[in-house]
Amino acid sequence: MKNLFYIALTVLMFSSCQKQKIAFVDNGTVINDYQEKKDVEAKFEIKNEAFRKRTDSISQAFQAEAQSTQSEAQRLAQRNNRKKAEELMAGLQQKNQQLTQQVQFEQQQLQLAFQAEIDSVIVKVKDFVKDYGKTSGYTYILGTSEAAATVMYGTDENDLTQTILDALNADYKKE
Repeated sequence: MKNLFYIALTVLMFSSCQKQKIAFVDNGTVINDYQEKKDVEAKFEIKNEAFRKRTDSISQAFQAEAQSTQSEAQRLAQRNNRKKAEELMAGLQQKNQQLTQQVQFEQQQLQLAFQAEIDSVIVKVKDFVKDYGKTSGYTYILGTSEAAATVMYGTDENDLTQTILDALNADYKKE
C-alpha cells in the first residue's frame, strides 16, 4: 500500500513538472495588419466620405436659404413688419437646429455601426488565437502591445505575431 502511494506521488510530481508551452502575440500588429479590419475601415471611409458630401450639400443649400431668408427679413423689417421678420428668422433657426440634430444623429449611427464591426473583428481575432492555441498545444498565449506591455521579454521563437497574422489573413481570404 505504501509503495502504491509513492508511485502515485512520483507520477503526480512528474506530471506537474511537465513544461508548459507559452507564447505571445503583439495585439496591435495582429489587429492593425489583419486584412478584415483594413476592409472594414475602407468600407466605412467610403460611407464617411458619402456622409460628408451629403452634409456639405445640405449645408450649402441651407446657407443659400438662410441668405434669402435674411434678405427677406431685412426687407420686412424696413417695411415695419418686424413680427413677420422675427417669425422668418425663428423658422430659420428651428430648421438649423433640426438639420444639426439630423447630422449628429446620422454621424453617431455611422460611428456605432463602425464600432460594432470593429468589435466583431476583435472577437474573431481572440477566438482565432484561442483555437490556434488549443490546436497547437499552447498552455498560454499572452497578448502585448505598445500601450500595455504585458510581455516585457520573449524570445523570437515564442513570438507568434506573424504566424497568427498570416493564418488569420489566409482564413479571411477563404471567406
